[in-house]
Amino acid sequence: MEFEETLRQYYADFGRHDLPWRQPEPDGAFNPYKILVSEIMLQQTQVPRVLIKFNEFLLRFPTVQSLAVAELGDVLQVWSGLGYNRRAKFLWQAAQKVHTDFGGALPQTLEELVLLPGVGKNTAGAVMAYAFDEPVVFLETNIRTVYIHHFFHDEFDVPDAAIAELVDTTLDRQHPREFYWALMDYGTYLKQTVGNASRQAKGYAKQSKFEGSKRQVRGQVLRELAAGPQSVAALAQRIPDERLPEVLQDLVKEGMLKQEGDNYAI
Repeated sequence: MEFEETLRQYYADFGRHDLPWRQPEPDGAFNPYKILVSEIMLQQTQVPRVLIKFNEFLLRFPTVQSLAVAELGDVLQVWSGLGYNRRAKFLWQAAQKVHTDFGGALPQTLEELVLLPGVGKNTAGAVMAYAFDEPVVFLETNIRTVYIHHFFHDEFDVPDAAIAELVDTTLDRQHPREFYWALMDYGTYLKQTVGNASRQAKGYAKQSKFEGSKRQVRGQVLRELAAGPQSVAALAQRIPDERLPEVLQDLVKEGMLKQEGDNYAI
């Protein structure tokens, strides 16, 4: 089929074969923990930014057990710069669940993977494909871009069910890991050359602007507190934003911060 040939040829010629999370272990297997770390990092974050943090994170937390017993503050400090810090907390909690409920080994079924904090159906599918080379169907923005570009070019509000059906039909069941790598790389290429066709998907939601957002304030708070506890007054001097008290309370409710009187700490 022309579509599959286009995909294979693009990956052979231009695939990002050197990405660190695409490198096998010395025995040829892929480390499921490293795959999970990469997938959580890649949620809503572009590859160049993840490349900066991926190796640093694994140097500090080389195994799921080392992450499980770490302090959340240490995890957030290493994560700093990736944004969406809630993902770091989910990854930390996922490691704890793997450690306590699964004997320290990442589960190998979709049903069990989705039990981990921060792991939805599509992230679980990615782990199944990349870590275990299982021919499961999952969707994300690059996959939507490829299929909408090739099969729904002039359509809008394309439902995920229709895209998933085509993924299932075209999936290389003998080499699912490389098939999805090819989709990731080809989708990135299409976004850069013809535009982000995933905007035509029914569930597409434009990412809100970061500059001036509460997300930016949250990131500033966590960076400040990475050095140690601070009072509200001290934080307000460094972060002169009227939303600071609201952000602090949100972070406390989410378990990202601890509050003792007027002092906050990770």
